[in-house]
Amino acid sequence: MANRPDIFLVYDSGCPICNLHSKKTEISDEHGHLVLVDAREDSDLMDEISSLGLDIDDGIALKKGTRIYHDVDAIHELAKMSSRTGLYNWLLGTVFSSRRLAGVLYPPLKACRTLLLKILRRSRINNLERDGVDRF
Repeated sequence: MANRPDIFLVYDSGCPICNLHSKKTEISDEHGHLVLVDAREDSDLMDEISSLGLDIDDGIALKKGTRIYHDVDAIHELAKMSSRTGLYNWLLGTVFSSRRLAGVLYPPLKACRTLLLKILRRSRINNLERDGVDRF
């Protein structure tokens, strides 16, 4: 489909869960073209996210048009655009397109991510440059 807008999904490449999620997620053609942005690399979009005070270590970010969604709002918005092809995208679209379910399920999933990153001894992205928060 020509002239599809870019939708930017900002994810943590240092996280195995985030990598899997970003690679498996597909949005339907009517919404646009999904572009993956590694939050661990410098970019204008990461600068924009940081300038808004959004902590990327607290959750994914999604830019659609001029609007940036973060954390549970990002997963909810992404789910509403899901292609629903394959089991993964069907689950994403079905479960997280409900704002209420997204609000209930996303925090425990995020806690599991944090625990995994602690076990793996991964560094934080720390895009807000806070002192003393180098590791999960």
